[in-house]
Order: sequence, then C-alpha cells, then structure tokens
Amino acid sequence: MTILITGSAGFIGANLVLKLIKDKLGSTIIGLDNMNEYYDVRLKEYRLEQINTLQSSNPAIKYHFIKGNLADKELISQVFETYCPDIVVNLAAQAGVRYSITHPDAYIESNLVGFFNILEACRHHDVKHLVYASSSSVYGSNQKVPYSTNDKVDNPVSLYAATKKSNELMAHAYSKLYNIPCTGLRFFTVYGPAGRPDMAYFGFTNRLKKGEKIQIFNYGKCMRDFTYIDDIIEGIVRVMQHAPEKRTGEDGLPIPPYKLYNIGNQHPENLLDFVSILQEELIRAKVLSPNYDFEAHKELVPMQAGDVPVTYADTSDLERDFGFKPQTPLREGLRKFAEWYASFYNA
Repeated sequence: MTILITGSAGFIGANLVLKLIKDKLGSTIIGLDNMNEYYDVRLKEYRLEQINTLQSSNPAIKYHFIKGNLADKELISQVFETYCPDIVVNLAAQAGVRYSITHPDAYIESNLVGFFNILEACRHHDVKHLVYASSSSVYGSNQKVPYSTNDKVDNPVSLYAATKKSNELMAHAYSKLYNIPCTGLRFFTVYGPAGRPDMAYFGFTNRLKKGEKIQIFNYGKCMRDFTYIDDIIEGIVRVMQHAPEKRTGEDGLPIPPYKLYNIGNQHPENLLDFVSILQEELIRAKVLSPNYDFEAHKELVPMQAGDVPVTYADTSDLERDFGFKPQTPLREGLRKFAEWYASFYNA
C-alpha cells in the first residue's frame, strides 16, 4: 500500500509519518511539504530528521520526501502518476485564524487551490480513500455545545474557517460526482512536543521564557478542547484504514462515500486553568525558575477578531465507528511538551 501525506513536515503530518513507519503501515510513504516560513523552519527540519532517523532503522518501509507546493497542479499530477497512492491524507494547509486576517491570499492558494488539485488528482487515479484535515473553527459562532458534525456550520468568523468549510463541501461534491471515498476530520486545538509556535501554549512559553507578558483573550473566559497530538494521530490512523463504503442509491446513482468526524478531547479547559498548568509544568521542566512571578507576566485582554469563546467536541461518532476516544489529560500532554521544549532549546 502506498500512502501520500501532504504537509508531512508539519506538526500533525510528521507525527503521522513517524507512526506509519514505526507500525509498518504501508510499504511506501510519500511526504510532500513546501517548507514555508510561516513559522521557524528549524522545527520542520527537526521533524524531518526524526523521520529520516526512524526510517533508516526500518528499511522495509520506503519513504520519499518531496519539497513542493500543493498549488502546483503539474507537480501534484506528477506525484500521483509516479507513485499511484492508494490512500491520500491531506494535511497541508495554511493554518491559523489570526494570520488569515492579515494574509488572506495564502489561504486561497493553499486551502482552496491546493485542495482542488488534490481532489482532481484523486478523480483521475484509483485512490481508495482520501482523508483530509478540517478544523473545529468551522463551527464559528455556533451557540450549541458540544459541537456535533450534525450541526449547521454556516457562520464562520474567519477566512481560515471559511476555507475549511469549503474543503468539506468540495470533498462532498467530488465524492458524489466521482464516487471517491472521502473522510474529513475536524481537529480541536492540537498540542504537543515540536508543535506549532503560533499556538497559544507554545507562544506563551516563548514569551514567558523571555520575561515578556502573555495576553489571555476574553479576559480568560475562553474554553478550549485541547487535544494531544498522539490522540490525533491514533484517530487518523484508524480512520484512514476504513474508507466509507461505496453504495448505490435507489436512483441508480452513487451515494456519496463521505464521512465527517470530530477529533477532540471532549473536555474543554478554562484558559486560565490551562496557563496555570502550563506554568507549573514549565517550572518542573526547568524552563522557568521556581520563583517565577507568573502574575506579573499575564495580561487579561478582550476577545480578538476571528476567535470564539468555546470549542467543545462531540466525539460520539468517532467512538461508535472506531472504538476510539481521545483522552490524554491536559497536564500529561503539557508535561511532555515542557520536557521537549527544555531539551530542544537547551540543545
């Protein structure tokens, strides 16, 4: 089995590649990433080094990395023609709610044009399953919690959220028109070692270490469903191995082999509690000094444009269909992050 993973130098993509190599899932793994400078490229290079080190000890698994842009249609066509992937996991995207306000063009190119290129390539090749990343941001200003995939999501509050909802609509259309098995995964605030520096826990750590103040939005009254990276990867692996069944309706036309799942911890945490646990674990890992004056380094500020007060995943469908429910406690996950941070930046 050949598996193509886009965004393979990214936080989720790299961890997925490592999992597939370690568990010997698939004989050939193709990684694609443009290695852009949205955040420190050294982190992406670090992840690729981890992959190369693991792959060298597992020679039975063939791994190929391609540096390229998802929006390059000719390149994407060439990749599909050369490797004929059985499973495609599209994780490449321009991420970040706030960045979409200042750099909207990047989201159109990567999240819309890039995803269209993937769909077109799947259309013209015998892809057995397309799994793609969506986001909890699609729920926008929905008032009902927990968020269910059965809820209407017609109120995005950022361009990033709008592009992710567009991905879901595009995938459904291609699934219906061309009988392509597709599964979308709405991720909820993914965190962990070697994560994205633009995420709150990483950005807070950087600023606290420098002695700078951190801003806690909505005066600390935000709730987030933090999901540890290992839980996200386990969910992806289970989903990718079970494509939606192809069926024919009473009208003789294909019923779209299309599914959508939330992957979240199903336990939203108050932002103030979150930063308190983060501080404690950073002190434990000796990133911060034992007498660090945390109160002097935090500032409560209003909600920022594009943000929502709460994210909360209903994962009952995931548990029903795959017998899996993310459950890594926040303190355990932040402890692993703090230990990695101390090791990586001291090194």
